[in-house]
This record gives sequence, C-alpha cells and structure tokens, in this order.
Amino acid sequence: MKYTVPEDGFVLLIDKPYGWTSFQVVNKVRWLIKRKTGKKKVKVGHAGTLDPLATGLLILCVGKQTKNIATLTGQDKSYAASLRMGLWSPSYDLEKRVIPVGCTPQFNETQWQETLEQFRGIVNQRPPAFSAKRVKGKRAYEAARAGNIAPLKSQEVHILQLEAQANRWPNVDFQTSCSKGTYIRSLAHDIGIAYGSAAVLTALRRTHIGNFKVADAVSMTEISQHLNQKLIPVNGG
Repeated sequence: MKYTVPEDGFVLLIDKPYGWTSFQVVNKVRWLIKRKTGKKKVKVGHAGTLDPLATGLLILCVGKQTKNIATLTGQDKSYAASLRMGLWSPSYDLEKRVIPVGCTPQFNETQWQETLEQFRGIVNQRPPAFSAKRVKGKRAYEAARAGNIAPLKSQEVHILQLEAQANRWPNVDFQTSCSKGTYIRSLAHDIGIAYGSAAVLTALRRTHIGNFKVADAVSMTEISQHLNQKLIPVNGG
C-alpha cells in the first residue's frame, strides 16, 4: 500500500535507543517515509538533540510541522540521570576515556545539600567541548575530536528542579527540569567540581519536553507500523 504525508504534516514522539544519534533517528524515519510514499524529498527534523549515550524522548516533525521545531526546542525539558563521583572525562560522560581523580570523596549530607543548592535557579554553565554547539559555524565536537579542545563560552541556564538520591554513593541518581540549552553532562561535571572532586555522567534519559512525555513515545522497532497510522493511505496504492 502507498501512503502520502498529510497536508499539515505531523509530529512523532520517539523513545531514542542507546547508541543512536539524533540524526540517525531522523534519517531512518525519513527513509521509511520515502519508501512508504514514493517521494524523493521529505522534510523531517528533530526538536532538540539527544547525545548518542542518552535515551528517551526525541520529538520529530514531518512535513509542514517542521515550522514548529524552534517552538518545541525552546520548551523546558526534564531528565532522569546518574553520575559517578571521583571520575573525570573530557566529554563529561562515558563517551571518552574516564580518569579517576584522587580518592573517591566521602559523602557528607550537609556538604551535598549545599552543593546541590548552588545549581538550582539561574546558573552560568559552560557547555562541554564535545557538544553539538556551533562555534564559528562548526560543531564544537568536530574541533574537539581533532584535538583542538578549547573551553566554550559560559551561558545562563535555568535549573527549574534538581533532586538527587545519594544512597548508592559514589553513584548518584538525580532528576532535573531545565531550560533550553542546558547540558546535563555539564551539570554533572559542575556538581562534582563544586563538591570538591569531579564527576561524570553515567546515564541520561529525557522524560519530558514541555507537555510531551516519553511514556507516549514509540520505539524504533515500532516506528514503521506507527507511521502507517500517521500517513494517509492512497486509494489504489
């Protein structure tokens, strides 16, 4: 059966799997739509990058809905994540080599709560050198992977909510809601530094973008069948 894209386009909620880049998800969905419709060109874009080592909600816009990408990208986002104290990595996560930094710090409840309080509200945050942020028209990670690791300019972000459970110390599970442009890898790194040690992000899952939630998203194994419900069947196809 042949299909066509609705005139107004549509939005897809994807639960991005571990190891996939956001662009790989977009390319896969675009390829599926082209195959189902027979069209050579199909507009597909995502509303907010997720790192390859992250999972969770990725919003894709198809057809005329791509005009709403900027609005969707600008909405607040929520994450469930984990960090490991006493470690450092140039990417602030497990993508690059992880290096122990001295002895693993001891847990102190008062010090820990005072550290977390520093990261609630408006904070200045420096994006990771290994990030998709553009510097002079190029992605920062391109220069970093070539060995040109340079500090990026700090930017103001809003941490709306930050809660952490230290019952697995030095592994810490935390939940956060934040504004557009917040890097959770940088948040984990900065928390470690503020506590007097270092930290790397070990797991990340995006749970919400505005009112959209990952509980309503489909997996990549379900996406082909899900597209059949989004596309319009063509008579005689």
